[in-house]
Amino acid sequence: MTFESTLAERKAELSQKWADLVLKTYPKETQKVWSRQKDRFQNPVGAAIIEATGELIDHLIEWQDAGRIAESLDKLIRIRAVQDFSPSQAISFVFLLKKLLRDEFFQPMKKDGTLDELLRFEAKVDNLAMMSFDIYSKSRDEVFRFRVEEVKRAQSSLLRKAGLVADVTAEKSVD
Repeated sequence: MTFESTLAERKAELSQKWADLVLKTYPKETQKVWSRQKDRFQNPVGAAIIEATGELIDHLIEWQDAGRIAESLDKLIRIRAVQDFSPSQAISFVFLLKKLLRDEFFQPMKKDGTLDELLRFEAKVDNLAMMSFDIYSKSRDEVFRFRVEEVKRAQSSLLRKAGLVADVTAEKSVD
């Protein structure tokens, strides 16, 4: 039995444990709300975290489609990019998976001599971390661009309301 097939068999359990670790990176009150409420409509962020961790475990097992991996990563990263996380905190969820895998599999695999399979799989997790940083950077750029545009719109609106902006199209004379 390969390490990937073992992961596939335990996917539901491992993705939930990973989601729980991700949720623990949030403040205590937020953790309580997002952990207790399972309804997708009342808890869209918690549901997105659980969904994305499950998808990502599938993608890591298959490791075939970088576009699909990026889409699943994007679900988690967009949530974290708009929050008050440093870049390292925002993508730390990837390394939480590595921690989970080591906690679950390191000792048994060391005993039966298959530790090299875990280490090979961790290379995929490392690649996931690199992809995450790229996606995070792009998401943060978008957030900042949206904020700048909002400030520009608000400033323009205030200037119009104060009568400090002239409509230059109305001042053109027709010859």
